[in-house]
Amino acid sequence: MIFLQRDRAGQAGESESAAFRYKQVIAVRVDLNMSPGKLAVQVAHASVGAAEKSRKARREWFEAWLREGQKKVVVRVNGEEDLIRLKERTDGEGLPSELVRDAGLTELPPGTITALAIGPAPNEIVDRFTGHLPLL
Repeated sequence: MIFLQRDRAGQAGESESAAFRYKQVIAVRVDLNMSPGKLAVQVAHASVGAAEKSRKARREWFEAWLREGQKKVVVRVNGEEDLIRLKERTDGEGLPSELVRDAGLTELPPGTITALAIGPAPNEIVDRFTGHLPLL
């Protein structure tokens, strides 16, 4: 497997066994039965929002994550309560995160909570909150 990494100057390079030390995990509700396009957009909103919060609050985590190639993992949760509980726990630890509420312009009612992104942050910290969640 080939991974893309960035060096200190921002130049992309390939590495056969690059070890990712930072990641972002995006949890998505599966009970909403969103179309693939809708789901992709909700994941994107969550990812960008949490990354921006990380850039402002934990710049060293954000920059390391960028250099490593911006590892992202998408996991599933069963409902709104799962996302809210996860958000409360990560906020309690000071992790950057973004909870997405849909605008209600297409498939979902306005204000529907759809996704939560956590990080970028060190793997071992993110895994304490999301390691038990199944991949989407």
